[in-house]
Amino acid sequence: METPLIATISVGFVLALILGAIAHRLRISPLVGYLIAGICVGPYTPFFVADGHLSHEISEIGVILLMFGVGLHFSLKDLMSVKNIAIPGAIAQITLATLMGMGLAWLIGWNFGTGLIFGLALSVASTVVLLRALESRQLIDSRRGKIAVGWLIVEDLVMVLALVLLPALAGMLGGSVGDVATEAANSKDLADVAITAVADTAPAQMGIAMQLLITLGKVAAFIALMIIVGRKVIPWVLERIAGMGSRELFTLSVLAIAMGIAYGSSELFGVSFALGAFFAGMVLNESELSHRAAEDSLPFRDAFAVLFFVSVGMLFDPKVLVEQPIMVLATLLIIVIGKSIAAFLIVKAFGKPTHTALTISASLAQIGEFSFILAGLGITYHILPQEGYNLILAGAILSILINPILFVLLDRFYATADKKEAVATTPAETTDVAATVTTEQIPESAPQVTIDEEESDDIQPITETQHAIIVGYGRVGVLTSQYLHEKGVPFVIIEDAHIRVDAARELGYTVVEGNAANINILQRANIEQAQWLLIAIPNGFEAGQIVEHARTCNAIIDIMARAQTEAEQIHLEEHGSDFVVIGEREIARLMESRLLKSVSDQQVSI
Repeated sequence: METPLIATISVGFVLALILGAIAHRLRISPLVGYLIAGICVGPYTPFFVADGHLSHEISEIGVILLMFGVGLHFSLKDLMSVKNIAIPGAIAQITLATLMGMGLAWLIGWNFGTGLIFGLALSVASTVVLLRALESRQLIDSRRGKIAVGWLIVEDLVMVLALVLLPALAGMLGGSVGDVATEAANSKDLADVAITAVADTAPAQMGIAMQLLITLGKVAAFIALMIIVGRKVIPWVLERIAGMGSRELFTLSVLAIAMGIAYGSSELFGVSFALGAFFAGMVLNESELSHRAAEDSLPFRDAFAVLFFVSVGMLFDPKVLVEQPIMVLATLLIIVIGKSIAAFLIVKAFGKPTHTALTISASLAQIGEFSFILAGLGITYHILPQEGYNLILAGAILSILINPILFVLLDRFYATADKKEAVATTPAETTDVAATVTTEQIPESAPQVTIDEEESDDIQPITETQHAIIVGYGRVGVLTSQYLHEKGVPFVIIEDAHIRVDAARELGYTVVEGNAANINILQRANIEQAQWLLIAIPNGFEAGQIVEHARTCNAIIDIMARAQTEAEQIHLEEHGSDFVVIGEREIARLMESRLLKSVSDQQVSI
């Protein structure tokens, strides 16, 4: 019995788990492991070959759910707040990167049309890769994170237009339309669905101007429908489902909204799956249930995002690295260096700080899903040769591998710069500077722009010292934080559930969002200067990793943790915990103490 779907998912998950764990153990991004897993099951290696067509469609689900989750944390107000830099910045960066790609194509001897498709494919970054990097650093809700996401949304819109207009322009660009439906049926590329949709909605005989107007009209109609109708209907439906009290129905409704709107927007308006899911999440952001929706959909987003990277690895033919190393290097330099420099200069031209410019530059130093779709469409219309397709895939794989390294280097640069700034700025100097600027010196006509609104990264440095760090804001964490607050003990909470983070921040507590098993998260909570570490999460073995990292950063910190079994207690003590509490044991001791007191009282009365 053939089960290609089960085989593809099973082998993809197993290999991704093994190689991702090895990569993590080697202190490399797990994305590297996922990509290598894809190469292993791809058609160019002598191993099991997964069904490429199925893996691509599964990976699209991951992109949909991921973009839906981003929309849940990215309101329309956030999008409009960065429009002044995201729209012109993205367009300028796409133009410069496309010109660089066309220049390389010209050196190879390709014609104008081939160079245009090649350059466009190199100009747009992967939303999946970007969001992974931003989420791991808690930058999604920061000012620079919003600019980066808004920038990529504009890039997605530009690519939607390119995919729709390409069939009509194929002849002018040196390609041929041919029998699109037949080629799409025989193709195994990511462009299959896009080609069929484009062929149905944008026939070659229509005028370019008319196609552009129709496309813009469809996108505008979709956005208007989502803003006017969707922002009322979607939250209303979700609230009614939540009122039924069924968790599985609520989770199902979240998935149905994300997948249904993504598919419907593609079929009715020609909008990409990712863009449709993003707007679905964005209108749901105004609902009080948005945080719960994000939390319930998180496991699905993570699982299918892994399959996305596996599917990308399947497309890569390692032979291109040996046969055309110079061209691969040139392509990679355009993606990682050329685009980054262009983005940095553009952001700085808008007067933004260096931190923001560097974050945007690193975010765009890779290519991904839309590049594959456009390249596949170019192959179908005989505009882009197979050589160009292989170079784009090689550039994508290598840039995705390099991108996490760029963010690590940025983290180190920021840490070094912050330390130098802290040393250079003394309290006396700060007082003098503050004293020279008063509200009387600011003219009434001057724009009242606050730091939070314009330049703040929304990530405030931790100022607490000799403080307690509480890991987990569940039932135990809530009670512990209340006690410390009442006693006036400074503390910082580390929590990775967004809804709990918001609840703690509403009470005025200092919170670092993320997983404490990541040493970078502990360092952001100022673990080096903390006095106590209180691990309130119920997972004793995960807590062991936290204890190990904490002890590495601060050898004298007093570590207290909770465990549920004696095995967990031993595990925590072996990793350096000073005091371990087993909940059931403490309950038994209290009951025993109460019982003994009662028996003693009865004996005295007798």
